[in-house]
Amino acid sequence: MTPRRERTLLQAVVALVCIVPFGASLTGILLGAAWLQPAPATDMDSHFRYLSGLFLAMGIAFASCIPGIEDKGGRFRLLGMMVIFGGFARLLSLSSVGVPSTGHVVGLCIELIVVPLVLAWQTRVAARCRSDAQVTHRS
Repeated sequence: MTPRRERTLLQAVVALVCIVPFGASLTGILLGAAWLQPAPATDMDSHFRYLSGLFLAMGIAFASCIPGIEDKGGRFRLLGMMVIFGGFARLLSLSSVGVPSTGHVVGLCIELIVVPLVLAWQTRVAARCRSDAQVTHRS
């Protein structure tokens, strides 16, 4: 696969993965924590919506990396590390409180498996694109 095609495939995968934070964060912002049973206290709802807003901002920031993804490694890694840290916090909850619902387990898998793989892939694509550009420049 050429570096350009791999770059396009990475961009498509990142765009698809961005659907998760957009959907989850918008749901959290609009509905708050009211869908949790029993209904949470006001402070919990406020905190839930705040974190949903942060999650939306991270999704937008990830989406902003899609154009020129090969040149946005620093931003991409910073965002990815934020997600991974959140995954470790979720893993702590799983080990201390118990296994959450399926959606949260899926989120944990995305945070601790998919995101690190996509970060590694972005690093590979960036290196291949730089190498390809140097070869093209010399020709």
